Amino acid sequence: MEILNEAAFRKEIKGNPRTGYLFFGDEDYLKSHALKQAREALSPDPTYAFFNEMKLDAVDFEPARLIDALMPMPMMAERKLVTLSGLNFNTMRQNELEAFCDALSSLNEYDYNVLIVTVAADCFNAGYLPKSPSGTLTKLSEHLVPVHFERCSTAKLTAWIQKHFSHNGIEADPAFCSLFAEYCGHSMYILANEIDKLSFYCLSQQKSRATEADMKLCCTPALEYDAFAFTNAIMEGRNDAALAILADYRFRRIEPVIVLGDVTRVICDMIAIRSMTSEGTPNAEISSILRLHEFKVGLYQKCLRQTTDKRLRRALDACTAADQSIKSSSLAGYTLLEQLICNL
Repeated sequence: MEILNEAAFRKEIKGNPRTGYLFFGDEDYLKSHALKQAREALSPDPTYAFFNEMKLDAVDFEPARLIDALMPMPMMAERKLVTLSGLNFNTMRQNELEAFCDALSSLNEYDYNVLIVTVAADCFNAGYLPKSPSGTLTKLSEHLVPVHFERCSTAKLTAWIQKHFSHNGIEADPAFCSLFAEYCGHSMYILANEIDKLSFYCLSQQKSRATEADMKLCCTPALEYDAFAFTNAIMEGRNDAALAILADYRFRRIEPVIVLGDVTRVICDMIAIRSMTSEGTPNAEISSILRLHEFKVGLYQKCLRQTTDKRLRRALDACTAADQSIKSSSLAGYTLLEQLICNL
């Protein structure tokens, strides 16, 4: 199954687009941005843009309406854009999915269209990619090219935050932008709003640079789990909390090997921080060496006061063994992670 990423879609839509795409994945902000780029690429003349885009919504959608939207020819353009949003494939019955796919099969008859079906993050089960796509994704991929909008890595998100602040006329260095993501979360929709909020506050105070104090005064902290919270719960023996966070990872369909990799990285950072702290290394230097914000170094040190070197080494050995098992065992990855939590 061919699955495009955002960059591949942006390149394709400007060149030789295909007749249908399925936007899915966790990052809804990037889906909206890609849809805007598709509009600009397919209807560069605003005079005719109104006539060359048909918008459908799940509120009153039925397959026959899709065919009606596909039939009209584009006006003074090679392609017409048809968008469909709001469908919830998690609640769609099998006969409804079949009827939808029957309507999609007519795309070949009206190849002057580019259909983009946009699905919200919590309305589509993609399975475990790339190894085990869901049946729904497999069936839809027969008619639409899937485009996966994954959450950005911390490095990419940090660069994006810095550009967004700069666009608003505010200076923000990479360390602050990384902290901003940790504080406000990793949803780009939420981050965009929080960046604007903080930027407008700074400008109103005749400030050209955002500070941590400004952020904590103006912005709303995110309530989301991360690798540190998960690892901390494991190390402190809070199995109920760790299993609850693991259930959240499972709900968001994050690959078990990625979860384990994040936990292993945090434990390795903890071991390094404990070693450097015992040698009297200043937090600023630890932060520079490990490329962690000083705020996070302090959080790690607080957690380390509750554990021992022996427990850290045991946890690292357990993670190494679990990594080997995930890649070779017949047991499901999440089952092995549950065993890891309960055995430490």
